[in-house]
Amino acid sequence: MTAPADDDREQSLFEAPPMAEQERMVEAILFATAEPVTIAELLGRMPHGSEPLEALNLLRRRYEGRGVRVVRVGAAWAIRTAPDLGFLMRKETVEQRKLSRAAIETLAIIAYHQPVTRAEIEEIRGVAVSRGTVDQLLELDWIRFGRRRMTPGRPVTYVVTERFLDHFGLESTRDLPGLKELRAAGLLDNRSYPGSLGAGEGGEPPPEEEDQPGMFDQDQEVGR
Repeated sequence: MTAPADDDREQSLFEAPPMAEQERMVEAILFATAEPVTIAELLGRMPHGSEPLEALNLLRRRYEGRGVRVVRVGAAWAIRTAPDLGFLMRKETVEQRKLSRAAIETLAIIAYHQPVTRAEIEEIRGVAVSRGTVDQLLELDWIRFGRRRMTPGRPVTYVVTERFLDHFGLESTRDLPGLKELRAAGLLDNRSYPGSLGAGEGGEPPPEEEDQPGMFDQDQEVGR
């Protein structure tokens, strides 16, 4: 009779905890971690044989309708305040940094067209993208560098981050609202926006100094 493989021996020695206990473990990890946690990270922390995805789905259902909820952020998971109660979490003293129109438009283009190069952003907007605009979005960790294009010069591309998805309450960029929805909600005016930002009336590029409201026109709040 052949000896059992190492993996079989390990599995026989360490049984996975009951699912109710796994659910408690996942809950504890999500509460203790500020950043979203991936399935791989949960597997690395939980006992051998655990099924964190099943535990997450159970936990998600249990928190439905509560003050906090279990949400998916890209490929990771987190516990976040229910959207309608977000106003309770605001700090009394904040430093507000308003994104410029250039930053808002650049962020919108990246979100709707990723992966996208600087040249493609400039082609859509109709104006040059300053280094400061991109640096601001990188500093906020709302965008990051993607893969280089296999074209002459191998330009770098930009994509949005999980922090961006987390900030706007999105599971993925597929959940971004369409232009008609944005306009119906009053979040966009009737001028061109992502996909055709380069031209205003008469085909002229929009002036840099003009500020217009948009989906991403939100103050970045930083507690002191």
